[in-house]
Amino acid sequence: MEPGTDNSLKLRARDAEDLIVVSAMLQDAIVPLGDIAFLPDENSFVLALNRYRWEQPENVTRPERIHAGVRFDDVHRVRYSGIDMKNRSGFLSLLSLEHQPHGKNRDSIILYFSGGGKISLEIELISCLLSDFGTPWPTQYRPDHGEPDVDGSPDVDENNN
Repeated sequence: MEPGTDNSLKLRARDAEDLIVVSAMLQDAIVPLGDIAFLPDENSFVLALNRYRWEQPENVTRPERIHAGVRFDDVHRVRYSGIDMKNRSGFLSLLSLEHQPHGKNRDSIILYFSGGGKISLEIELISCLLSDFGTPWPTQYRPDHGEPDVDGSPDVDENNN
């Protein structure tokens, strides 16, 4: 991937392993609450977001973000926890997606957000499409979750005055 080129990503997830890849590409995506919708007549849940382009090489000098759309099909119920969906001008930061099998006719896909919010999608089967659109733009910041020290504990900055 060359910085500044339009190498749009398009991924489809049909099983739990595919969903892990989609989750990795969506980590740290910024999601406007106004761009989240459950479409019950279509059994679909959609969101538009701007995602960090994790597929870029780590040594890239100008990291990028790009607009993307995500669609989950075969969705029969959506539950929100720790998210004020009335605040349509707010933003969420997506951490990960997780498939939770239930062993019956329906499973769940959980979308986890920073601050503890989550969205649970009740699904029949995994059917997810991630598609970039538009032109990437440079961002100053590469998301940093803090690398653990050799002993496994995260770095702590005690000089926050």
